[in-house]
Formats: sequence, structure tokens, C-alpha cells
Amino acid sequence: MATRKNSKASSRLVITSVALQDHITRNFLEPDFLLSDPLLTFKSKGHSKERAIRSDLPLSLGEEREYVLDPVPLPPTLAQRMGLVALPPERLSEDEWTLVKARSVQQRESEQPCAICREAFCLKPQVLLSCSHVFHKACLQAFERFSGRKCCPMCRREPYETRVIHDAARLFRNHCAVRIQAFWRGYVARKWYGNIRRTVCPKDKRLRRKFLEAKLQELSDDFVRRCHTDAEAFLSDIDRSLSSSRRVFRLLERKKHVAEPREDDWRRIQSQVTQRGAGDCPICLTALCDPGATPGSSGFKLHQRGRRSVLLSCSHLFHQVCLDAFEAFVADRSPACPLCRSRYHKKLI
Repeated sequence: MATRKNSKASSRLVITSVALQDHITRNFLEPDFLLSDPLLTFKSKGHSKERAIRSDLPLSLGEEREYVLDPVPLPPTLAQRMGLVALPPERLSEDEWTLVKARSVQQRESEQPCAICREAFCLKPQVLLSCSHVFHKACLQAFERFSGRKCCPMCRREPYETRVIHDAARLFRNHCAVRIQAFWRGYVARKWYGNIRRTVCPKDKRLRRKFLEAKLQELSDDFVRRCHTDAEAFLSDIDRSLSSSRRVFRLLERKKHVAEPREDDWRRIQSQVTQRGAGDCPICLTALCDPGATPGSSGFKLHQRGRRSVLLSCSHLFHQVCLDAFEAFVADRSPACPLCRSRYHKKLI
């Protein structure tokens, strides 16, 4: 009986040691240092290959798809099945990941810079830990290589699970879209305001003056650009156009028939001049001969000296010499009155 008990204890001890050795070689040693069966080595290599394929699979399905970055866990070892070593914690389900992500969004982790490199996430790969903290994927991998363990850089929780998310990339795209729209709206508003300032005259006096000065300068520049380079030819063209316009106006004025006043009309016009009391010639500003002067008066003496007066049909009175000089200066066959610019008939008085 004692021999059987000893053999059972020794066999149990052997199984326990083998189970522990298998657990250690699978979890704590690299595949190159495995001391177990070559078939076991091949299986472990197959598991690592399968993990690599499964971790890369979501990238090919879609860039915006979220997926768990951790490798697929290995089946439990013999030591774990025998209860000698604690089983690894179960992986988080999709509902639990949803709660973790909601907590991260509530803490606005994706809007803040990475806690390792202190740079914004922008479009760089981003990972969410099971403790709801967010880091750059490259930063977290570098931290794990430097520390040699899987420990959260913020809360020191270990172990943790990682999940690739794209919240920061979406926020960055929205921010860029908002900035582009703001710049475009600003450009449109500035263009509209500039057009308004160029076309609508302001009410303020100082601004209105500047607006009119700018308009005048614009018209002057446009006029200069459209003019010929030869100034003399340009001025001669202007003279020709003015002379042709004057000829047209003369023809129009000649067509207007001015009836010659009768004797009664002249007496009425002379009485108007007498009532108005015209004393000086509007051209030379010297005294006129009074139409009703009697012999011996000053008006009659001026008349005797040759400064005869001329009465126009428009009731204006001039010296004959002054009116003749004016007509010679104007060089027009039918000049207008120097005062009222109307056509007239004249009569010596």
C-alpha cells in the first residue's frame, strides 16, 4: 500500500512538474529556446502566424473599422487546466468595449494630445486601452518595449487590452472641414463687402469723399488707357468734334425764327427800360444815353459825342460801339444777347 501511494505521489509530482514546465516554456520563453517537443514548437509557431494574420485582417476590410489589437489568446495550458496556475482574464466583449469607449468619449480623451509624446493625434493610428485611456499606436508600442511590460502609462493598470479606434481622425477631419468652410465663408463675405464698397456710395461725408475720389481716379485712368498715345492728334480730334457740334447748334438756332418787333413793341420795350432805370452799359460799365433825354441833359451830351445807345428786343440797352465790338469778337452772324443769351433785334435810340 505504501509503495502504491508513493508511486501515485511520484507520478502526480511528475505530471505537475511537466505541466509547470510546459506552462513556463509557452508563456515566458521565446520559441527559439523551447525545450519541448518539435511538434509543440511547430504548433506555437502556427499560433503566432495565426495571430499575425488575424490582427492584420481588419485593416484589409476597411480603414475605419475598429478592431482588437491583442493577439488571439492561446488555449489554456495543462497547468492552467489542473488549477496550478490561474487562468488569464477573459477578453472584453463588444458591449464592454462600448462602455469603455463611452467613458473615453466622456473624458474627451481623443480631443487631448497623446500622453506619451504630447502631440495631437491627427490622422495617426490611435489605440484605446481597456482602462479608457487613448495613445498613439506607435507610442504605446515603444513604451511597452522600453518598460518590458504591459502597463498603462497613465493609471499603471496591467494587464490591459488594446483596440484600434478612429475617433481622433474623425474629429480632425471635422475640424479641418470647419476651418475650410470658415475660410471660404470669410472669402465670400470679404468679396461681397469689397463689391459693396466699390459700387455703393457711403453716407458718411469722409467716406463719400474717398469713394468719389476713387471713382474719379478710376474714370481718369480708364480714359487715359483708352486715349491715343499722340496727345496732339487727340486734342485735334476734340477740336474737330467741338467745331462740328457748334455748327450743328448754329443751324438749329438759325432755324428758330425771331420776329422783328413792330413800332408799338419798340415803344413798350423802351418804356420797360425807362422804368427799370438802366444807367450803365453792361459791357463797358459807363453811363448810357437816357432814351428819354432832352437837349442839354447829360444823356443828350453823350449822344452828341457819338456814344449812341442800342436798344435790343430783349429790353437790354448797350452802347453801339460796345455791342459792335462784342459781335465782332463772337464772330457770329446771329449772336445772342450778352446778358440773357437770347436772339435779338436792335434799334438805335
